[in-house]
Amino acid sequence: MDWLETVIIAIVEGLTEFLPVSSTGHMIITQNLLGVPQGDPFVHAFTFIIQFGAILSVVCLYWKRFFQFDHTPAPEGSSLFQKLRHKYYFYWLLLVGVLPAIVVGLLAKKSGLLDWLLDSVEVVAVMLVVGGVFMLYCDRIFNKGSESNQLTEKRAFNIGLFQCISVIPGVSRSMATIVGGMAQGLTRKRAAEFSFFLAVPTMAGATFLDLLDLLKDDAAWATSHNITMLILGCVIAFIVALLAMKWFVAFLTKYGFKAFGIYRIIVGGIIIVLLLTGHSLAMVD
Repeated sequence: MDWLETVIIAIVEGLTEFLPVSSTGHMIITQNLLGVPQGDPFVHAFTFIIQFGAILSVVCLYWKRFFQFDHTPAPEGSSLFQKLRHKYYFYWLLLVGVLPAIVVGLLAKKSGLLDWLLDSVEVVAVMLVVGGVFMLYCDRIFNKGSESNQLTEKRAFNIGLFQCISVIPGVSRSMATIVGGMAQGLTRKRAAEFSFFLAVPTMAGATFLDLLDLLKDDAAWATSHNITMLILGCVIAFIVALLAMKWFVAFLTKYGFKAFGIYRIIVGGIIIVLLLTGHSLAMVD
């Protein structure tokens, strides 16, 4: 990957990480358009690692809420575990929510399914269309949230189950978790914000695993150029995501998912037509 490819892919990641359009899917499409070699271990790792750069923007933008503790006394007679859960309840909910993704992600990675999915632009195109059709109607189905509904352990776990679907590129982790939150009775805004928070441990884990894989494999990838590309990609994704996130919350709260559904159907449909007619996505073959 060269400098221009890195910058373009990182901008795409930052713009799409929190939109329900699949940031991974868009990066795969962008890599194909730019002619970036698919199947390369470094390219796979780059795809996940710069997502973590974008996710860090959540910590920056919501730092007061992300570093929150309950200083009120725990109920009398509480065990040590109950006292800790009471004080760190926000982080406990994140842990409960991320558990399903840890299990499914490890199984998908160990089986080789994840690497296969990351190389398949066909899967991305189909899931963009399928997800887009769903998003045209999901506001009618799930838009019954109430501000009085609080996030509980059960709701956090169920949202985590929804997040597992996003192991398939083109589904969108953001869409899966926001819809999961709405299905649990949360408002669109509250569901979107918990989706942002849940992304931090999820992508931190994915980044850690990819770094381990890179370190275990042939260290030939660790050139000064590649390391510089990783750092550059993370920084650009962080800055762009920071700018895009606040806009998205306001837009989603006011207008819902329909516009994103239409966009997904158009993009996925164009790619499917190109592939069926024997055209390559690469701008330069």
